[in-house]
Amino acid sequence: MEIDAIATAHAKRLSVADALLPTPPNWDAAAGTELSVRDGVALATRSRVDAGSPEALWRPLTEYRLNVRLGGADPGAAFGALLTEWDQLLEESEASDWDSAAVVTRPSRDTVGTSELLRRGFAPTRVLAVRPADRLAGGPPEVPGVRIRHAEPSELNTLVRLQLELRNYDEQFGVLTRRTDEERALTSATRELLADADSALPSLWIAELYGKPLGFVQVEVPPAAGWADSYVAAGSAGYLASMHVAEEARSSGVGSALAAHAHQLFDEAGMQAVLLHHTLANPRSTPFWYAQGYRPLWTSWYRRPAVQG
Repeated sequence: MEIDAIATAHAKRLSVADALLPTPPNWDAAAGTELSVRDGVALATRSRVDAGSPEALWRPLTEYRLNVRLGGADPGAAFGALLTEWDQLLEESEASDWDSAAVVTRPSRDTVGTSELLRRGFAPTRVLAVRPADRLAGGPPEVPGVRIRHAEPSELNTLVRLQLELRNYDEQFGVLTRRTDEERALTSATRELLADADSALPSLWIAELYGKPLGFVQVEVPPAAGWADSYVAAGSAGYLASMHVAEEARSSGVGSALAAHAHQLFDEAGMQAVLLHHTLANPRSTPFWYAQGYRPLWTSWYRRPAVQG
C-alpha cells in the first residue's frame, strides 16, 4: 500500500475503535528515522534528558519511541515487521542500561499486534486514561472528618513528603526511577505551584482528615493542560496530574472525596474530558480510577532496558 493509503486505513480503524481518539497528526520525518514495510510505516525517535532535570523524575533518561501507521488486510503482521526493523535499529544503539526504555504508545482499544509486542518483551505499563464530562451527579460526597481546601505556601514540606511517599510506592511498577536529587526538584516545582496566586484555578489542593493533612491532588486546565488536545477528541481537556493519600488515611474516603472535588473543579471550568496517567500494574490506582469513571485511552508498552540480552 502507498503511504497515504496506509495513513487513511489507520485513521479509519482508530475512529471505529474509539470515538474519543483524535485524528492521527502528521509527523515530522526529520525528527527521527522512518521505517516502512508492506502495509505499515513508522517513525522511530530518540529523546534524552539529564538526570537532574524535572523530566527525569517521571521517565527513563533515554527513551526510544515508535509511532506507527498500520493498514492492509493484516495490520498485525505489518506491526510485527516494523517492530523487527526497529529492534535491528535499537541494537546499533547499545541502549542496554536500565535507565533506557523502548516505548510504543498505542490507542488502548486498537489491540492489533498485541501479541507481537509481548513476544518482544514489552509490557503494557502506563495508561493515559480519560473521563468524559458530566459523569458527576451532584456535588462531592460528604465524608465525615474530611475537608478539602487550597494548599498554602506554609504546607510545602507536607506536599513534598506526600509526593515522595507516592514516588516510593510507584517505583516498583517500571516507569518511575528514583533520583538522588528528587526532593530538591520536587520542592522547587511545588514552591512554584504554590506561588502561582494569579491562577484562576489553584493547582494544588489539600485533604484534611479531622484537621490533619493526609492527601493532596494536583489539577491542570488550559493553557497548562493544552498538550492534552493532541490525545483526545474533546473541545477542552483537563489533566489530573497527581493525587496521593497517606497510608494512614486509606479506606477512609479521603481519596474518593479528593477525586470528586477535582472533577467538580473540571466541570466548573468547562472541561469536556479529563485525562490522567496511571501505571497499569498498580493494584491501588487502577481499580480506583476506573471506579471514578475513567477508562483506558492510550496504553504505553515499555521494555526496560531498551535492548535486552
